[in-house]
Parts: sequence; C-alpha cells; structure tokens
Amino acid sequence: MKLDLKVQLLKFCSLLLNFLLLALGLSVTGCGAWILFDRGNFLSHLSSEELSAVAFSLLTVGCVVIAVSILGCVGTTTEHRLLLLVYLGFFIVLILGQLFVTLLLLINRNKIEDSVDTALDVLILHFGNSSSSDDVLINNLQIHRRCCGRTGRSDWLKNTFIKSLNLSEPHVLPCSCFNSFQSSTDSIWCLENLNLDVPQNLDVPQNLTATETPVFGKGNSSYEQGCKQALSDWLQENVLTIVAMDISLMVLQVVQVAVVVSLYQTLGRKTSLKEANQLIDPDPTPSEDDQMIDDQNQSSVIQCTNLQ
Repeated sequence: MKLDLKVQLLKFCSLLLNFLLLALGLSVTGCGAWILFDRGNFLSHLSSEELSAVAFSLLTVGCVVIAVSILGCVGTTTEHRLLLLVYLGFFIVLILGQLFVTLLLLINRNKIEDSVDTALDVLILHFGNSSSSDDVLINNLQIHRRCCGRTGRSDWLKNTFIKSLNLSEPHVLPCSCFNSFQSSTDSIWCLENLNLDVPQNLDVPQNLTATETPVFGKGNSSYEQGCKQALSDWLQENVLTIVAMDISLMVLQVVQVAVVVSLYQTLGRKTSLKEANQLIDPDPTPSEDDQMIDDQNQSSVIQCTNLQ
C-alpha cells in the first residue's frame, strides 16, 4: 500500500471514530446533567454522596471526551504529530477515569438503591403537602407501574394527611393507587369504594367541621403491589445503560488509540522519506544557467553535424 494512501485511510478511520466518540461524549454528558439537574426523576431526590460523585464524574468525563474528540479531529486533519501525542495522552487518562466511574457505580449500586427507597418514603410521607412536582412524580410512578406505596398500600398510613384521619386501614389513598378512579376537583385522594360519602368508620379530624370534611374522589380496585420492585428495575435499567455507554466509549477509545498510533508512525515515516529525498536530491530542478548551457551544447552539436 502506498504511504499516502495509507495516511488517507488512517485519517478517515480516525475522523469517523472521533465523530462516534463525540456522540457518545454528548450522551454521557447528558446522563450526568440529567441526574444532577432534572427534578422530574427520583435520582434528583436522593442525598446519596455516591450518586453525586458518579453524576459529577459522568459530566466531567463527557465534557473531556467532547473536547478531546475536537482536538483529535484538528490533529488528524492537519497531520500535526504533536497534537496527536497530546490526544493520546488525554485518551489514556480518560480510559482510567471511565474505569473508575464504572467501578464506582457498580460497587455502590446497592447503596444507591437504598437511597431510592428512602427518598420514596419521604415523598409518600409528605404527599399532598409537598410541591406539586413531587406529587406528580409519585402519581406517574403508580399509574404507569401499576403499584401503590413502596412495599404496598399500607405504606400510605404513614402519610401526614392519612394519619390525621385516624385510619386503621388505608381506605383513603391517592387516586393513582386505583386501577380505575374518578378524581375530585378539590382533592387528590380517593375512597376505596364507589360512594362519595365518607364511610362510617372514617374519623374526621376534630379540627374540621362538617362543612370542611374533605371531598374525595372515587376509586376501584387498588393496586396491592408496591413500587419497590418497579423502582429497582428502573434503577437497574439506568445503571446498565450508563455502564454500557461507558464500556462502549472505552472500546472505541482503545480502537482509536491503535489507529492514532498507526497514523503517528506513518506520518513519521512520511516525514523521514521527504527529508531523505531532499538530502539525496536537494535541488532536483535545473537552474536557468544550467538550462542555458544545455541549450548552447545542443546548438553546437547541431552545427557540427550540419558542417559534416
């Protein structure tokens, strides 16, 4: 294979891998930002230091991958060997950093899962009294996963509002706990029957008058299964997704390191051949004086031939 053709082929492979790395780097950065700043997922409610460390690491690794990929594109396009060396150095550091993030996530997976359970208990405790976004978060979880509470519907007896009703059984539940329900415009709670009246065994808090008795919606067939397993499956899916992205990034980086090393060596041979050619034939093109002498010699030869 000709040297120039090999250089062009290696440059194409390097640029292609850089674009793939850039896309994965953007994805990893998005994952880190999603964990840290998106208030619409359970991970943002966790106080886990391990998860925060993973999120910051993902955000940092993603940003560095983006910057290094751009550097690699510049170095490959310009055939600048020094930039390629810097590029390789960053890649080695990145691979070690990603190994650390992956191991940190896998080792602390159980601690993160415990933090998810604790966060869900806190959200259940303050449901109805907390921000509307937190209430929407629990309602969406219970509706889409068809579950109620963390381990079961009895978890709702810990809720501050349910406690105020002095219930021994969870007759009143969030409407999202029911398979079918008709919510009230004045309340996010539903009764576990088709009657809008407050059941006789439901003690109205003493601080409420008859006219202040809550108006509940009506629900039917409450879910018995808790949301713990659904949350565990959801967390497992996200952990596996992040680990798969990290491993894919490392595999691409290892391949890219091999390509860039080969490109660096090929460019070195190309430079050496150019220098050797210049030493052997430093001035391959004839000068104007040499050309004039050659023309005069040719004219003399022609004249001699004519005289003969």
